[in-house]
Amino acid sequence: MLIDQALNLFLGFQKAQNRSEHTILAYQTDLLQFFNFAAAETGVEWEGFALESIDVYEVRSYLGLLADHGLARKSVARKLAVLRTFFKFMCREGIISKNPVQKIASPKLGRRLPQFLYLEQMDALLKSADCTTLLGARDQVILELLYGSGLRVSELVGLERGDIEYDVGLVRVYGKGGKERVVPLTQPALQAIRNYLKLRNDQAKALLINYQGTRLSARSVRRILDKMVDKVSLDLHVHPHMLRHSFATHLLDGGADLRSVQELLGHSKLSSTQIYTHLTREKLKEVHANAHPRGKRNAGS
Repeated sequence: MLIDQALNLFLGFQKAQNRSEHTILAYQTDLLQFFNFAAAETGVEWEGFALESIDVYEVRSYLGLLADHGLARKSVARKLAVLRTFFKFMCREGIISKNPVQKIASPKLGRRLPQFLYLEQMDALLKSADCTTLLGARDQVILELLYGSGLRVSELVGLERGDIEYDVGLVRVYGKGGKERVVPLTQPALQAIRNYLKLRNDQAKALLINYQGTRLSARSVRRILDKMVDKVSLDLHVHPHMLRHSFATHLLDGGADLRSVQELLGHSKLSSTQIYTHLTREKLKEVHANAHPRGKRNAGS
């Protein structure tokens, strides 16, 4: 099968799967880039270039060229993922018998350390809401639950009034894949929730609602947080997940064990939680370098 025919077949299948226009266009752009390279490599005109002629060597040469041009590993990995999807589809449809991408390993991605807020930054943010107003009281609840209980924003907006267990100070949340866990509530969080619900005059089941009385969305939480950050003039971009990162980091700084933090965060694998130990180590190194006479950065050699 010729390349243009294969490409049309693949993109048509993606449309039938209700992929977004953005996704389909990204697939098309990445695939055309690869096919143009492969055609030039083999010295064949585009119109007569057959899909079956592509082998593992063209794919490796293409990935090597991307790396030589300084493309980030994450971007190279994304382009390779598109090729995997395409050739897997072609094999499944019986158009080709061998997958030229099957044995090619994805580039290793360096794991970025999650960003977090220092205690004084978090404290300033927690004091930014006007809790005498309905919306201000709601915004305080948002902060107290994202930071005080380490909730994901999707877990936060999914909370119902009945998920709060006031007598024992716990909240029931539903994480990824609908997995349920119970997380402790801080006293400030319980106080903020009581204050907020006392100001409300509705029967909505959702714990957090917007000014129209409907459930607050994750996007709205991000906008609210942006406004609060601007209010206290924090010179950094703060997203809701950064408060969850701060929750985990501050727990470990305070002496919490890794397994407990894993359970509180709802991580299925301990390796997902271990990334926060790197943060605490980096902080210790920074404190040592700045405070110890033999560790100061400006000390003479």
